[in-house]
Amino acid sequence: VPLLDSHDARIIAFRPDDGGLEHLAIIIGEPATGTDKPVLARLHSECFTGDLLGSLRCDCGDQLRGAISEIARAGGGVLLYLAQEGRGIGLVNKLRAYELQDRGFDTMDANEQLGFDADERIYLPAAEMLRQLGFSAVRLMTNNPEKIAALSACGVEIVERVEHAFPANKHNEH
Repeated sequence: VPLLDSHDARIIAFRPDDGGLEHLAIIIGEPATGTDKPVLARLHSECFTGDLLGSLRCDCGDQLRGAISEIARAGGGVLLYLAQEGRGIGLVNKLRAYELQDRGFDTMDANEQLGFDADERIYLPAAEMLRQLGFSAVRLMTNNPEKIAALSACGVEIVERVEHAFPANKHNEH
């Protein structure tokens, strides 16, 4: 599937045995598999408002497009697009959290006000996807130390954290 910043991309869908939501692996270029060279990887949780609608409330769309561009510039890698909307609380609850954010709560506090953990995402599916794709070691594009710890706990070797930050705007700087 040719993408805006990578004309050499393939999409592989992963469906859980229980018939749940599909997760996607976007393979960019021809990344090496195995342990000899860690793959540049990004775990991206779906964000309907940011990825699809271009919401300025978050930087998810910027992170998604930026990761594709960076992986393409590096010559190849993988972006895992995980069906974990709203840090795992789902779209409707994320919209409810937006209302709380309008009253001054940050994302994590709003999720907790709704009765969820600050982050409900799970990383075992991502680890299994990487294993099935033949990637045993990664250079992980993230600014979230909890993502590194969670993926490591699932048996993925994190060789390096690659910074992946975008500037805030007046709608998301809080």
